[in-house]
Amino acid sequence: MSEAKGFTSSFGAIAAAVGSAVGLGNIWRFPYICGQYGGGAFLLVYLCFVFFIGMALMLTEFVIGRRTGRTPIFAYETLASSPKQRWWRYAGLLGLITSFLILALYLVISGWTTNYFVEAATGSLAGLDSNGIIEHFNKFSNSALQPILCIAVFLILTAAVIVGGVQKGIERVSKILMPVLVVLLMVLCVRSATLPGAAKGFEYLFKPDFSQLTGQGVLAALGQALFSLSVGMGVMIVYGSYLPKDDNLLKTSIWITVCDTLIAILAGIAIFPAVFASGQDPAGGPGLVFMTLPVVFNSMNPAEGLPIGTIFESIFFLLLVIAALTSAISLLEAQVAWGDEYNHNGKKSRRLRNTVIISVLMLALSAVLSLSNSTWSSFTIGGKTLFGFVDQLNSIYLPPLCSLCAVIFLGWVVNKEAIKDELSNHGTIAIPWYKTFMFLVRFVAPIALVIVLITGIVNG
Repeated sequence: MSEAKGFTSSFGAIAAAVGSAVGLGNIWRFPYICGQYGGGAFLLVYLCFVFFIGMALMLTEFVIGRRTGRTPIFAYETLASSPKQRWWRYAGLLGLITSFLILALYLVISGWTTNYFVEAATGSLAGLDSNGIIEHFNKFSNSALQPILCIAVFLILTAAVIVGGVQKGIERVSKILMPVLVVLLMVLCVRSATLPGAAKGFEYLFKPDFSQLTGQGVLAALGQALFSLSVGMGVMIVYGSYLPKDDNLLKTSIWITVCDTLIAILAGIAIFPAVFASGQDPAGGPGLVFMTLPVVFNSMNPAEGLPIGTIFESIFFLLLVIAALTSAISLLEAQVAWGDEYNHNGKKSRRLRNTVIISVLMLALSAVLSLSNSTWSSFTIGGKTLFGFVDQLNSIYLPPLCSLCAVIFLGWVVNKEAIKDELSNHGTIAIPWYKTFMFLVRFVAPIALVIVLITGIVNG
């Protein structure tokens, strides 16, 4: 990779990486499981996992990416210690497949989010009660054409950023969207925190209850720490290849981890005090976003006057669209960057062609996944719809397996002097933490990943 193709600043790199890490899961999953498994007790365990194991995985991918300046398949092949070990390229291929499948599924949910933003902004959801909201969501998600059109609109937005390239596309957009996301989130936090009865939401999120922190809760904290930072899908290897050579990789990883965690916590503050204040039951996943929260926002609307609830509902879904977009950008970039490198051509015309081809393939697969929720719901694999089957692959098996390959590769295959050289920026910065990092990479992270994989297989 030439220097001209990389990020131009540390802020741009951090904004892009945080944008990749901060996705819909931060908003609809983390706050819910935090409250479910003991609030502050869960948060304490989660912080330990995310800063020691999750960050070690991110740093691993950054080293692989920046050292080689290449995309995952070629990065593994380049760093292999001997020609006989070049079969490690298949670990990079696994990452490419993982990011492709994750994006295909992600686009379906992002299409729903885009639709709900438009409906919220136009007041289409106002006045609906709980049953009306549920009926509305089921009607939309079970329809054939409308979700696919929404996917196409969202994908066009994503592809337009990718065509702009790393600096004029990804970095520029990330520098704008991430501050906007934080501002919108803060606005929602202030509104939620000032509602009558909001204190119950804060108790749900933060009051330590170690009796709720079961073994399952500890595993949930570990799983969330592994999935939260956008590792295990090749994305951070690609973004690592774009990092400036003088960037301190540890500091960059710390900044990304801190920002990702703070945004997840702020999302909880924005959501659950409002949920409890309106008398709704806490939930997680799509049900929280598309069924529970519209009811919460509608309850804020006065009988007459300014529709406050509708305004905050529009802000919330705009926030979701931004979070979805920055994550989708990184996932699509992983595919397009590989196409650019495979063709050995950095011309903008070639990037445009690669983006169009991959986007068309992605739209086709996302359309099939969307239809598996409606027209083709009778087709199942292991008792699951195609959407459910791919979701299970993405949430249980593929990312932990990709991360396991990465830590084994860096910890046991890559030349240790090369790792030291990259982490120390060719000896210009001290790395007294090197042995701790390698211990985490060689022993702690693999054990944690195997536990997550086995637990996922056993629980199905």
